Amino acid sequence: MSSNVSMGREIENKTTLRVLLVEDNAADLELILNELRRSFDLTGEVVQTAAEFRQRVKTMAPDVVLADYNLVQWRGTEALAILREEDLDIPLILVSGVLGDVIAVDCIKQGITDYVLKDSLGRLPVAVRAALQDKKLRQERRQAQEELRQKVEELSRSNRDLEQFAYVASHHLQEPLRVVTANTQLLAKRYRGRLDEQADKYIDHALDGVGRMHGLIQDLLAFSRYAWQEAALRSTDCNEAVAQAMKNLPAAILESGATIKYEGLPRLMANGSQLRQVFQALIGNAIRFRSPEAPVVEISAEKQGAEWMLSVADNGIGISTEHAEDIFAIFHRLHAPTEYPGNGIGLSICKKIVERHGGNIAATSRAGGGTIFKFTLPALPA
Repeated sequence: MSSNVSMGREIENKTTLRVLLVEDNAADLELILNELRRSFDLTGEVVQTAAEFRQRVKTMAPDVVLADYNLVQWRGTEALAILREEDLDIPLILVSGVLGDVIAVDCIKQGITDYVLKDSLGRLPVAVRAALQDKKLRQERRQAQEELRQKVEELSRSNRDLEQFAYVASHHLQEPLRVVTANTQLLAKRYRGRLDEQADKYIDHALDGVGRMHGLIQDLLAFSRYAWQEAALRSTDCNEAVAQAMKNLPAAILESGATIKYEGLPRLMANGSQLRQVFQALIGNAIRFRSPEAPVVEISAEKQGAEWMLSVADNGIGISTEHAEDIFAIFHRLHAPTEYPGNGIGLSICKKIVERHGGNIAATSRAGGGTIFKFTLPALPA
């Protein structure tokens, strides 16, 4: 039967300890209590059966459980199973007579915090303090992980809201831009050549600005669409995705004399249209940022556990290591628009698509010149 233990206070500055003891030997119990009183201001209870233990451990919420290994009706190690069933993080220390090395190691593997032999009770306060410190560290780690999870969730929610706002804003900006574009074109048609040379320059600047604004809004709309819409993943043939991407770039491939090499690419889990968009952007970049030689793009794949690592390598102008991450930022350009056309959105979309698939993408310089883009996508389920 369970009982309260009289555990008087001897020194005011001792650490308070709530202990639940699983012990059926009165003499051993007194020795344990005397040893603990030397270091702690003690309160607690004693139980002898599993039913009593299950009831008391929930009502009194002890700081630590001390259990004998061999009891008349059950074993102290069974208390560990009860703690887990009740989802309680309470250190359990075995206080036993004879405990062989094999049994001791097995108990530790099961999750027992520590064990102290009854003929070495002087170590018990040290073991208790170590157990309490470990528990404190676990609680602090769990609290930090929960705070981090909440911050990540808040950040993700904020990002989703911003992405959806960008989509809505860019969509609604198209109508007023169409009005500005139409009126600017009418102004150019009617008055170009009728005013002075400076007026014609102003008209050309206005048309150029409207055109660039239209391109930026269209690119922002495309980016935000990929950003907040979920990708429906299904079995997808990478060879077909590359072939479709090439069909969308006929003029660029023909004009540059580009060679696209790929074969034996895998089937994997992806959104087909979005995967095609990634290949199209990477092949298009290889053609746009080409060296004096005709572009050569080599696409390959390598299985890595539950993922495929796809590589798109070119022989273009390459990229310095310091800019290897900057190029994925939205609207970030390393070259002036007069050197290379575009708004710096393609790689941002690639990054967003790959991340939506649970993968990552990176760019590295290629030995001998050029760039290699590598990105991961999930493999088909076994």
